[in-house]
Amino acid sequence: MKNITLTINGIKTTVPEDYSVLKAAEELGFNIPRLCFLKGINETSSCRLCVVDVKNIRGLKNSCTLQVQEGMEVETDTPEIRDSVVQNLQLLASNHVFECWACEREHNCELLDLMRRYSVENIYGESPNFNKKERLINNSSSAIVLDSGKCILCGRCVTACEIQSGLSILDFNDRGNETYVGPALFHNMEDSGCIYCGKCIQACPVAAIKEKSEIDQVLEVLRDPSKKVIVSAAPSIRVALGEEFGSKIGEDVEGKMYTSFKKVGFDEIMDTNFSADLTILEEGTEFINRVKNNGVLPLFTSCSPGWINYIEQYEPEFLANLSTAKSPQQMAGAVSKHYYAEKLGYKKEDVVFVSIMPCIAKKHEARRPEMEFEGIRDVDYVLTTREYARLLKRKGIDFMKLEDSEPHGDLAKYTGAAVIFGATGGVMEAALRTVSEVLEGKDTPIDFTEVRGLEGIKEATYNVAGIDVNVAVVHGGASIKEFFALMKKTKKQYHFVEFMACTGGCINGGGQPIHPAKIQDSVDIRAERANTLYEMDKNKPLRKSHNNPVITKIYQEWIGEPGSHIAHELLHTNYGKRNYYKD
Repeated sequence: MKNITLTINGIKTTVPEDYSVLKAAEELGFNIPRLCFLKGINETSSCRLCVVDVKNIRGLKNSCTLQVQEGMEVETDTPEIRDSVVQNLQLLASNHVFECWACEREHNCELLDLMRRYSVENIYGESPNFNKKERLINNSSSAIVLDSGKCILCGRCVTACEIQSGLSILDFNDRGNETYVGPALFHNMEDSGCIYCGKCIQACPVAAIKEKSEIDQVLEVLRDPSKKVIVSAAPSIRVALGEEFGSKIGEDVEGKMYTSFKKVGFDEIMDTNFSADLTILEEGTEFINRVKNNGVLPLFTSCSPGWINYIEQYEPEFLANLSTAKSPQQMAGAVSKHYYAEKLGYKKEDVVFVSIMPCIAKKHEARRPEMEFEGIRDVDYVLTTREYARLLKRKGIDFMKLEDSEPHGDLAKYTGAAVIFGATGGVMEAALRTVSEVLEGKDTPIDFTEVRGLEGIKEATYNVAGIDVNVAVVHGGASIKEFFALMKKTKKQYHFVEFMACTGGCINGGGQPIHPAKIQDSVDIRAERANTLYEMDKNKPLRKSHNNPVITKIYQEWIGEPGSHIAHELLHTNYGKRNYYKD
């Protein structure tokens, strides 16, 4: 590719010809303001905050969409530029509802950061003569809230939904000062076809789209002496939670996480990694039974609730392919209340189960009517990684200064196979470790590296017990849509397919820490978090789920064997076709 030489703020630089002025300037260390631009998602220039002055070109130009040219001379910080930025920020602020002290994005709001940087006052919005737009709040779903009062109409959520989920649930509605973002034709989120992957939340620079918070409910039960509160954290939480407190991206903070649970006042810890091992035994056995008994193939994994929402609404004819195994979250709640509680001397009716999850779809999953047994809900409350971080901050806990610790309970013990559940391909690899060994009747490989990586669709073939097993790993709504189109066209026979609604898997779930657009542009956050999970797996003494001694003990004492009657009552479920509004 041809290189271009240009001058930015008096500094000569050479960059590839496909660079924008914004990218060239930022590589030199110049911090150009922006709100609407998000690399690979929303490469537009609607906010007009990234303006620069180019010699011999009339007027200020948007640097995010301005291509570099040979000999170009650019200024990024002149009085005219600053005046323009301030004026546009004032206009954005005029229609923004400022509740910063109680806002979910108080610590990482891109609009607030820019207003502080440029000392912007809300001169229009505070005027009694200003016609402020009506505030619309869509909180009808169990997982997600849309607040037009916070929205700056940057469009990042709209294009994230289109590009990453492939569903285009969100759009601009109405016109002029009445414009708002939401599902078409005033529909609520629950019948919009949304799968609650949360890509819109991660793209939003403010708090116009957010998860439905359950922090207050969790704090309330923690204060209730009649309740025994059990907490469980998903695999990916331990490589993301620290980022809310200034750790490097992907840092392993598992020990501090365990200590924080004790500081908060949870009575018991049950690591979701443990129930991930349990999931492999149940789902792996289901796969083996289908192979041996000519059952419906391919078997589709069932641990991603966003994916479950997808298949129920968009590919219901394939529901028979879906594993009946509950997700690790739901298994954790069921085991805690119907097995662990009695061992600890608790009445299961008094047990409250709280899960810390990377995913807002987990909130919707926990509220499903089928996720209970004998009138006892599997999971009572779900906090995202971000919510749990806010809870810690509200309690004044300095997370990164906590000492590392380990939980004392058996149900927090897990294998390396469990921890990689947090990355795309991890469920498949964990299942292959167990399934291959059971079918072969001997030790088999631990690492199945072909299913790792961040490609949207990955395929591999493994010979297991004389059978060529075709597997696929698919992550992200857009890739799921593409995979089904290919599968129907090619008629290829797959045996086992892992689906995740979020690109990268749980490490990039809709409830994970949100970084400013500039960091999202420059760092592969998914890869950093995934690498840490695989390193944790590598260092575990046991790396196959069926070798977890506590899992073996539970089957001996309670369940009997994978796929038993009690297993099906508590650890399995079924899903059905769901309709959504179609215009």
